[in-house]
Amino acid sequence: MSYTKRQFVTAAFEEVGLASYAFDLHPEQLDSALRKLDAMMATWNGLGIRLSYPLTGSPENSNIDAETTVPDSANEAIIFNLAVRLASSIGKTASIDTRIAAKRAYDVLLARAATPLEMSLPDDLPAGAGSKPWRRGQQYIYKTDPGLAIGNDGYLNLN
Repeated sequence: MSYTKRQFVTAAFEEVGLASYAFDLHPEQLDSALRKLDAMMATWNGLGIRLSYPLTGSPENSNIDAETTVPDSANEAIIFNLAVRLASSIGKTASIDTRIAAKRAYDVLLARAATPLEMSLPDDLPAGAGSKPWRRGQQYIYKTDPGLAIGNDGYLNLN
């Protein structure tokens, strides 16, 4: 079972220093934090970090009690980075430990989302000893159709 949006927001406020047992969060604070969380996740989605976070078309349609289905490896990055974003809006500064943890957790997400660039082979590359010319009738590497590009996730194969 993954975190809800409310649990991410509450954990981020706890990281900033507004523990839930000492302070009650007002609905306006929760709405503002939810908008910042949705904006942060939309930005990450645009950068290619896809985490199965339910993005909405407008802030009015966002439900704070919605299940997120985010993988467990991304929870720390979401909580710490949201805490850094929320700190200035409540008149606090995030601690150095929080900022370092946010950066390290974000770097882990970037490393998981990074894919090497695909390169096509040149036309004049010899096929080599393992590819006999009588098998394909060519002594050079032949190009294959990569398919249709559909985004950072991969290719659409129509075969």
